[in-house]
Parts: sequence; structure tokens; C-alpha cells
Amino acid sequence: MAEPLKAIYNEDFLRSFGSKLKSAYKEFELEGFVAAALKDPWEELELKGRMRRVTETMGAFLPQSYEDAIKILFAIDEECVGFPYLIFPDFVEVFGGDREHWDLSMAALERFTPKSSAEFAVRPFLLRDPQRMMVQMLSWSQHPNEHVRRLSSEGCRPRLPWAQALPVFKRDPSPVLPVLEQLKADPSLYVRKSVANNLNDIAKDHPEVVIATARRWQGQSAHTDWIIRHGCRTLIRKADPAVMALFGYAEQADDTPLAVSAALFVEPSVLRIGGSSELAYALTIREGEAVRIRIEYGIDFVKAGGKTSRKLFLLSDKTVPGGTRLTGKRIHSWADLTTRRHYAGSHTISLLVNGRETATAVLELEPPDDLAE
Repeated sequence: MAEPLKAIYNEDFLRSFGSKLKSAYKEFELEGFVAAALKDPWEELELKGRMRRVTETMGAFLPQSYEDAIKILFAIDEECVGFPYLIFPDFVEVFGGDREHWDLSMAALERFTPKSSAEFAVRPFLLRDPQRMMVQMLSWSQHPNEHVRRLSSEGCRPRLPWAQALPVFKRDPSPVLPVLEQLKADPSLYVRKSVANNLNDIAKDHPEVVIATARRWQGQSAHTDWIIRHGCRTLIRKADPAVMALFGYAEQADDTPLAVSAALFVEPSVLRIGGSSELAYALTIREGEAVRIRIEYGIDFVKAGGKTSRKLFLLSDKTVPGGTRLTGKRIHSWADLTTRRHYAGSHTISLLVNGRETATAVLELEPPDDLAE
């Protein structure tokens, strides 16, 4: 079994990092730093807990002056690159929040983000002073370094995973839009992915804002078209009529369904958790002109309390001539994941064409062998 990610912060790392600190600060107490960082309950701490422990221990063993401590980090940051060194922007977050340190902290975050990422560290600054911080983010969106430009978008995502939410931008995303406008045709895919993810976050609270933005941007460049397509993915999954029309998906009504016939089969129909099933589908598209279609299957997963929650899985997205008959198969695993746990019960599986259910099947999921009677 692979080691958990938190294991990157261990005694070897602390000694190596402490040695770097000592090379720039002769008074640094290496052994005391390592011992203090590893004090109980170190083993129980998860990734972010260990990261914060290292940060706070740095603060205890570096000079008490924030300015002097940052100078030491500046002296070694070129050799401190990669995920473990998220502790550098974290140090700014923990110790550099006072208004008197604003300029130095912004310079530090700009300097550290290409070496790890400051997307989490900027969040408290946004919460404390969103107006001033968004001026900084707009400035960063014009930076020559792609990592800094990405920070300007990623840092202000309203729903950035594993980070503090930004309720102010959930309520009103308008301060974020100038940053996204600046980056809408960025040459870096790394940056464009962030812009798209930011739009997707906004779409969950303000779909009308994202739809209006997509309409305004559409056709300006290939880069921009990619961003709005990826940024509207949640709205596409929900088959929002305005978005479906924007991207050219065929419309349908009760009297003119896209799929004039459809069938869905699951084999086996009874399965233990941890196994796999084969899904097979067949459908015929209505006669007439070529149409763009999006074929998905949705599973109403049984949750711990007995309720269900649907997740969609893409099967095909393409343009086909009218009258086309489409068939396909997909193996679906029912093994537990870190992001999804399975529970026994009847699971309805639906075949959807442009968001509309066209056929269903039912799979009975049973407990795994080690729990079966």
C-alpha cells in the first residue's frame, strides 16, 4: 500500500529542511526544531496538520521579526521547490497578515508561488480585505510568470477544493470577473485550466453570470472557447437549456425526442461491492439533419442513510447524422474509492441523451464477501 501523502513530512525531511535554514541562519537550533515539530500528536496529524505544525515551529525557531524571518526564507527558497514547500506561503499566511507587512507578504507570495503554490495562503488575505486583495490579483493576472498568473485566478476561486471558501464571492462573483477577463486567452494551459475551474465554481451559485460570460467570449479565440467549454461543464451535465443551445446540442421536446428508441442493459444485475458490471446501450437518433448529442449514464448511488445521489458518466459527445443507430459498452467498477464509498441496495442506472432519460436498468448491489452472511 502506498504511503499517505502526509508522510512527506517526516524526520528526514525536517532534518534536511532544518539544515537549509541553518545554512542561512547560524543561530538556528536544528535539533530543537526537529524535536518540537515531532512532538505528540505528530503521528495523528494529517497532511495539513503536519504542514501547519512545521510552519508554526519555523516561527518559533526563526527570528521573531517577520521581516528577518522572510529574509532567511528568501535566502534558501531556490533550493526549496515542490509540494512539501507549501510551508513557505503558509508561513506568510500565518505570520504575515498584519497590514504593516502587506507589501512584503505580497512580494513573498509572488516569489514563492512558482516553487510550490500560494493558492491557499492568499485566502485569508481575501477574507480580511477582499477589495485590496483583488487589486493585487488583477495585477498578478498580468505577470509574465504563468504560475503567478494562475495564482490570480486559482486563489480567488469561490469553491477551491481543500481551501477556505470565499462566501463574499459566492454571494457576488463580480470582483473576480476582471481577473478572468484578463486571462481568458492566456497562452498557458495551466492558467486556462484555472480560469475554467473558476468559472465552473461560479456556475454553481450564479449560472446566469457564467452563461452571459460564455456568450460574450465565445468565438474570440480557440483558447477562450476551450475555457468556456470546460468552465460550463457542470451546466452541461445539468443540461441547462441555454448552455446546451450555446454549444450546439440538439434541442428536444416531448413530441420530438432525440432518441426515438433506446435500451440499456446491465450484466450481471446482482453484484457484490468491489466487483464490476458491463453496461450495454443501444439507441436510434431521430431522422433528419445531423445533430450534436451527449450520451451519458447516471447512477443513483445509495448513500449511508438510504437516500440516493446521482453521478453522471460520459459515454460519447459528438455530431451524428439523423437516423443513426448507436451502440456501446462500458465496464463500471463498484470498488470503493477515496472519493466514493458504495452501499448495498438497488441502484438505478439511467441512459441520458442531451440530459434526458431514455432508458433505465437496475443493479442490486450486495455487501462484499467479507461482510456477507
